[in-house]
Amino acid sequence: MNVGIVGNRRYRPLVDLVSRLAAEAPGLGVRLRFEPNVAELIPGESGCNLEHGDVDLLLSLGGDGTMLRGARLGCLLGIPVLGINLGHLGFLSAAGPDTAVDAVRRLVRGQYVVERRLAITARVGDAGSESLAVNDLVIHKGGVARVIRLAVAVDGEQVGTYSADGIIVATPTGSTAYSMSAGGPIVVPSVDAFVVTPICPHTLAVRPLVVPATATVAIRVLDPAPAPEELLVSLDGQGTAHLAPRQDVTVVRAAQPVLLAHLSDESFFSRLRRKLAWGDVAERTA
Repeated sequence: MNVGIVGNRRYRPLVDLVSRLAAEAPGLGVRLRFEPNVAELIPGESGCNLEHGDVDLLLSLGGDGTMLRGARLGCLLGIPVLGINLGHLGFLSAAGPDTAVDAVRRLVRGQYVVERRLAITARVGDAGSESLAVNDLVIHKGGVARVIRLAVAVDGEQVGTYSADGIIVATPTGSTAYSMSAGGPIVVPSVDAFVVTPICPHTLAVRPLVVPATATVAIRVLDPAPAPEELLVSLDGQGTAHLAPRQDVTVVRAAQPVLLAHLSDESFFSRLRRKLAWGDVAERTA
């Protein structure tokens, strides 16, 4: 089995973890392929471009941001990704640094399950290239604190005009991230839908909207708009591009799903209770 490794070097446990994985891998019948920034941590190891490598599965070593980066890569390659959490929340991760070697052992034995999650692709403008996101797309300002006017359409039909600090189009996976913080609903991952969540809308009647994942969501910033350098489109809080006034952003379901590997049959609701302290005070203190 060829296992690709993506990681975030700002986490202190990463150096020890990759060394342990490199030492244990041959005995497990695993060939590790490291992205260059991780390979630098292992003497004599050379990295490779995982997008063009022969990889059966990805391990993400880091926090939620690293996991999202690994999930996007796994989606493009059509292979599962398993998260080893080195950060705080690790909502999508399946193991921690202390259980990482055992996690690889179980992967080799096939003792894991794969969960399919939908992703989105977004295009800025008519001629723009498509970009992939696992959690969300966000249109927001990078400068002064003032509202922007946004026209939202679903499958070509106008939904309405939003005056807000910005807008989020989230997948069910991303419904527990920025969208939830902005007041959006939590969506069970098996539901084929997007959530369109305004950020601090100026009108109280404007609320998050759930649309089918088969829909095309189009968003346009209306005049008066901030200067182009102040208007941003962010994907998973990582990739960012500038947006010109009256330029459309189109969001559709990605052609390929994200494949998340899990080592147990823990349910989504159990993870909510454990990771997000879901439930009342009595349950959290029991």
